[in-house]
Amino acid sequence: MKIREIMTTDPLTLTPNQTVGEVVSIFMDNKIDGAPVLDENGKLIGLFTKSHIYRAINNRMNLETRVEELMTRDILTGLPDDEFGEVVNPTVPRLPVVDEDGKVVGIITRGDIAKAFFNSYSNISLEYDTIINSAYNMIVSVDEKGIIKIWNSAAEKLLGRKADDVIGKSILEVLPTSDLMDIIQTGKVEPLKKVKLNDRFFLSNRSPIKKDGKIIGAVAVLQDISEMDKMSKELNYVKELNNELDAIVESSYDGLFITDGKGITLRYNKAFENLTGIDAHEYLGKSVEVIKRDGIISDPVTCYVLEQKKSITKMQESKTGKLTLTTGNPVMDNNGNIIRVVCNVRDITELNLLRQKLEQVEGLSQHYESQIRTLKMQYIGSEKMVFNSTKMRNLINMVIRLAAVDSTILITGESGTGKELIAETIHSSSSRNGKPLIKVNCGAIPENLLESELFGYEGGAFTGAKKEGKPGYIELASGGTLFLDEIGEVPLNLQVKLLRFLQSKEIIRVGGGSYSNIDVRIVTATNRDLLEMVRKKMFREDLYYRLNVVPINTPPLRDRKEDIPALVAHFIQLFNRKYKMNKRISPGVVDIFMQYDWPGNVRELENLIERLVVITPSDILSREDLSSHLGETVGVSSSCIIVSGIIPLRDAIESVEKQLIEKVYSKYQTTRQMAKELEVNASTIVRKAAKYHIVQIKNS
Repeated sequence: MKIREIMTTDPLTLTPNQTVGEVVSIFMDNKIDGAPVLDENGKLIGLFTKSHIYRAINNRMNLETRVEELMTRDILTGLPDDEFGEVVNPTVPRLPVVDEDGKVVGIITRGDIAKAFFNSYSNISLEYDTIINSAYNMIVSVDEKGIIKIWNSAAEKLLGRKADDVIGKSILEVLPTSDLMDIIQTGKVEPLKKVKLNDRFFLSNRSPIKKDGKIIGAVAVLQDISEMDKMSKELNYVKELNNELDAIVESSYDGLFITDGKGITLRYNKAFENLTGIDAHEYLGKSVEVIKRDGIISDPVTCYVLEQKKSITKMQESKTGKLTLTTGNPVMDNNGNIIRVVCNVRDITELNLLRQKLEQVEGLSQHYESQIRTLKMQYIGSEKMVFNSTKMRNLINMVIRLAAVDSTILITGESGTGKELIAETIHSSSSRNGKPLIKVNCGAIPENLLESELFGYEGGAFTGAKKEGKPGYIELASGGTLFLDEIGEVPLNLQVKLLRFLQSKEIIRVGGGSYSNIDVRIVTATNRDLLEMVRKKMFREDLYYRLNVVPINTPPLRDRKEDIPALVAHFIQLFNRKYKMNKRISPGVVDIFMQYDWPGNVRELENLIERLVVITPSDILSREDLSSHLGETVGVSSSCIIVSGIIPLRDAIESVEKQLIEKVYSKYQTTRQMAKELEVNASTIVRKAAKYHIVQIKNS
């Protein structure tokens, strides 16, 4: 406390020349008992009080005696910023206060001193009470007679008695089981003693209060033991939780690696040790950069997590040569700062080996599946593919092999040889068989519509277009196979767009503004000579080579006549089932079929069988039934002549001769070849051709 805080400012002062009588009047009028004496310069030279007046009266001195004759000259002074306790003595009645120049700025009287000491005591007492009542634990003290002197707020709360009700009463009356009187009698300190008060247990520290070596009371500090029990249970729970966490971390099959927010290693489990080949505590407390430097892990994920502040997954290789998949996850505080990085490290070395083995097994499975399909096609056939010939077996083997890849395929062959069936077989034997097979006959769609049908169009692209637009066949075949039959009929202006799609697998609808990626396999077919069309500038060369990646040629039926009996049996069964009949065919008819060249191929044979099944009244199809359709369908073969009526022999000979010459002319290029086929001289061929007006004579 500073003196300036308690001094009386601007005090009444005296001069050395004033008389005692004047001072008496001044003291009585102002009700003061002393004042400082100042010289003509205002500096303090003495102190004059009522004691000086009493002394003058007792000595019967004249009241005209001047103040300077009686005043005290040797006086104690203080400065305004002096500490009150260091300067003021309770025995000093008053203290003049001067500034640095010695001028009086105030005075401290007995009243000021008393007030200051009272305020100081009050403050100390209040502070003491505040401290006592702010204590979390109970504090109870008694004097040497056992009278309660202190009973703090914690005691009020825990023991249910107000301080005003118990202070001044005997401790034996209020807490008969406290045993504080024993402490006063024995003078011993009893720390950490369990006591029972008001049916509650407390942990007590009890001590005697001594003054000048004499016991004047006792004090007890008590803590509710239930709080201790609670803390003990919480501590045990935390220990159990830590043990459980340790067990979980250590039992993890995957390696666990944990760092703080600065990349300092906090812990790692046994699995991580086995993966990396490090010891249990070798890298605890070390930076992850040290682990990287020592080559324990090729590229630690923790560094990326700390840098990017998000979960990161990377492939890594440990020093032991194991390949691992590591996922690092950041743990954030409330402010978004990383406080932990937890890395899960999984050994995928064995997984890779298993994956490789699985791929081998899958490869074998696909190989065996392909072989089974091939054998099934060869020996069992299908509802649509019927064959016995070596040519067709080889063709089907190649088709099934090609089905396993996504190469673009061009199927060539005469009309009716089964090009569409080959395309269906490719799709059904491929991995795309669960997706659509879209078939488009390019020759059956008008040129002005073919582009929109293939590529689709946007709404309003042209007059008559749907408002919502329409996807094209290419989009509809997405994920599957698109079969473009009669590809040679595609106009030149559309071939450019088709070429771009084959190169980039991107399309743009008619009227559209953006490209779309389409995953589709392309299979095309034609009965025309595309290479000849390329030479005549009727087909784009670049498109031809883009389509002709893998060519497949379907042989005509005349080159695989050994398939005819199986095809005949198949079609008989098919149409019997379709028309609910039971027709059979005689061997003689099959012989005739074997002699015929079938320019319409399988389709011609199928149509003829259907016609015979429907028209023939008998259940057995004989040579006679066939003869009625001979002129329209089968014709005369080169080695078998069927007579369906009676005509003059000469006319019959000439008719057959003429037909033979016409056929041989259509088949061979030179008269020498024709003569060899008919087993006659070349001159005979020339003569007969002239006779029957076959003017396209070919010279050897």
